[in-house]
This record gives sequence, structure tokens and C-alpha cells, in this order.
Amino acid sequence: MLRIRNLESGYGRLKVLRKLSLHVKQGEVVTIIGANGAGKTTLLNTLAGLLRIWSGEVLFDGKDLMGIPSEKRVFMGAVLVPEGRQVFRTMSVEENLILGGVPLQKKEGRNALMEELEHVYSLFPILRERKDQFAGTLSGGEQQMLAIGRALMSRPSLIMMDEPSMGLAPLIVKDIFSIIEKLRDEGKTVLLVEQNARAALGIADRGYVLETGRIILQGDAEDLLANRDVQRAYLGKDLDVEV
Repeated sequence: MLRIRNLESGYGRLKVLRKLSLHVKQGEVVTIIGANGAGKTTLLNTLAGLLRIWSGEVLFDGKDLMGIPSEKRVFMGAVLVPEGRQVFRTMSVEENLILGGVPLQKKEGRNALMEELEHVYSLFPILRERKDQFAGTLSGGEQQMLAIGRALMSRPSLIMMDEPSMGLAPLIVKDIFSIIEKLRDEGKTVLLVEQNARAALGIADRGYVLETGRIILQGDAEDLLANRDVQRAYLGKDLDVEV
């Protein structure tokens, strides 16, 4: 579904991604872990069209994304759930969701939009309860659910999530990751950037470790969880110390 070869991108003259290559198959949950500043958000913003592809190749469903604007990528089926949620605070929950469904309505009509709205409410019952509230009055966890639900409203084939657990209580984090597993069960493909490496690798099929804009390690999620270097750097374990 997604194939990246030798991708380079960044901000202004600052190169962040350096000859980065990875792939994501349909129906997979693939996670990217790495320290702050490694380039994880830059990668997702580049894939979403918020940053320009400097060089390299990014193929989505066999189509080259070079030069394709962000809004057209949404119509193609690739959506981003941004870091920090970024809901429209002075709009209601349902208005946020319907706004996310504009591409679907344009492609398939009003009935498809309403069907997807019901689907989102079935995944996140609390959003149905809060549908008339301003998004800015929701808790952090509810806003994260709204951000995910808004992205789902376009019926994407690829959902990119940037730090969905950031700032949330452990029980809410568990709920969010449970939803990601449900999305995989529905056949969705998820590219997950996450600081909580243990939780991300716990639900992912495969993972990549990103360091200073380069992929330094990749493999099945179980193998990365068992990797001593990954455990030391990202899972808070010092394997040379006996406890």
C-alpha cells in the first residue's frame, strides 16, 4: 500500500529525513518509534502533504505522491490524525465529524456520510453522548477520540496517527490502542508514530526505529520488543543490571 524509497524532507534548509525507506502493507499496523527529534512527525507531515518531498519516491497504492497536495491525498485515502489532536474547539463534536466526512460526501453522497457517522459513533459511544458539545469542552481523551473519528469519516484506507497517547491517562491510552486494533480488524491500515514504544509494539505487526532521520532497525514487533538495544533505549530497561 505504502512504499517509501530514499525519502528526504525537512524544514527550510534543515534536512530532517535522510534517505529513509520503509513500506506498509494493506491491513497492517506498523509503528515508528524513536526519541524526540528523530523525525517521526516530519515523516507523517511529509506523507500527509504538509511538508514537501525533497527527493526520493513515495508510492501510495502505486501512485507517486510527489507534488500532490494534502487535500487530494485525503481523497486518495490517506489521512493524518495530528499530534495534539487539533480539533475545532468552537464547533460541536458532530460538526467536527461531518467536516471530516466532506471528501466522502463528495465521492459517495450524503447517505454514505451518515453511514460513516454511525460507524464512528459505534466505535466511540461517548462522542454520540457529546455530539452537541463544543469540542473544546471535551477531556483530552475525548478530544483524541474525536480526532480519530474525524479522520475515519473520510473512509480512509491508510490512517496515520501521531502520538495518540500523548498526555492521556493509562486507562484512556488502553482504550485508544484497543480502537487501533479494531481498525485493523476492519481491514484498515495504520501507520503509528508513538512515544510509548511498549504500547505501540504491543499492538503492531511490524516496527521501525528512527534515529536522526534514518531507519536504523526494523522487524516484527515481537522481535523489536525482545531486542536488547530497543529495550535499553525505548523500553526503560537496563539489561546489564541485575534487579
